[in-house]
Amino acid sequence: MMKKIVLTVVAAMAFSFSFAGTKVKNVDKRFDMSCDIYRLSEVLELDEWQMDAVEEIQDNFSNEMLSLASVKGLKQRHMIHEAVRKDAHQMRRVLNDKQFGTYMRILAVTLRNRKI
Repeated sequence: MMKKIVLTVVAAMAFSFSFAGTKVKNVDKRFDMSCDIYRLSEVLELDEWQMDAVEEIQDNFSNEMLSLASVKGLKQRHMIHEAVRKDAHQMRRVLNDKQFGTYMRILAVTLRNRKI
């Protein structure tokens, strides 16, 4: 049990630290939520069908978050909240309880580390 917790924390930190919080071409890279789907599939122990679905959901979420980088203020916070809820809802349909819990921990750590 302790080993799983440690591995989850390490995986979450690896995903969140793998992204730089720098700006390129006036786009805040904090909002780039793309990740290595293969690494994510290993952490979540996805089967082939789940991997395809998660990849599509993750691409949509990343694109949506990138589009929010230019929005400012309370509207941005509201739209981020909606994007995360939509992502969680879609992932919930694809992942089992254990996988979903791990995914949400990774997502929460990533968002917190990026100060989003």
